[in-house]
Amino acid sequence: MSVKVVDARGLSCPQPVILALDAMKREKSGRIEVLVDSDVCVENVTRAARSQGWSVTCDERRAPAPGEWLLDLSKE
Repeated sequence: MSVKVVDARGLSCPQPVILALDAMKREKSGRIEVLVDSDVCVENVTRAARSQGWSVTCDERRAPAPGEWLLDLSKE
């Protein structure tokens, strides 16, 4: 199973949420990784994904750089 990656670094809300929602609509299930670089984006993308039935885990250690977060969205 391939993992869809959405790079939303450098974008302010609501753009990361819109990109993540678009990816969720296209993928319907599986895994999506969303890269963001602000606490607000972490909260908003997480809230949006959970409202669509996706599970979300946040891992700052797997993000490419300090001050960035990798959100792992999954849905069966």
